[in-house]
Amino acid sequence: MLAFIWAEDKNHLIGVKDRLPWHLPDDLHYFKVTTEGHPIIMGRRTWDSLPTKPLPKRENIVLTHRPIDAAGVTSLPDVAAVQKYITAHSQDTVFIIGGRSLFEAFMPQVDQLFVTQIDHEFPAGDTYMVNWPHDQFQLLRATPGQVSEKAPWPHTFAVYERKAAH
Repeated sequence: MLAFIWAEDKNHLIGVKDRLPWHLPDDLHYFKVTTEGHPIIMGRRTWDSLPTKPLPKRENIVLTHRPIDAAGVTSLPDVAAVQKYITAHSQDTVFIIGGRSLFEAFMPQVDQLFVTQIDHEFPAGDTYMVNWPHDQFQLLRATPGQVSEKAPWPHTFAVYERKAAH
């Protein structure tokens, strides 16, 4: 199964200068517990933005023309190789964690969407989530996140599943 996981503000902002525009510990924890034990696929710029490399307790797959020489990381040279990997691991939940071009390339086949919806408008960034066909997905659950003094923005962890074709 293919899943996307990302966080966005009210304007669908997901990044500024290859970083998250916010620090939301509750979302970081959600990302960790949701993706641990599953392969995660990302583009090179997402890889470069990670504070810890590779992310532990997950197989890290990076789409890049420049192979990464690090334990626990698999480099794939193109979208076709990523597709082959996803197909070969269809019995598991494989998460695409960014960036935008990977979300765009695999939107037609994604099965589940894990989105942290932040009820706040951050100053404009440079990366916004691709439009996705809301009518093709149904909301499975929406769980309010924990607001704190350091992260005062209300947010919801929403999980969507693609509707069965008729």
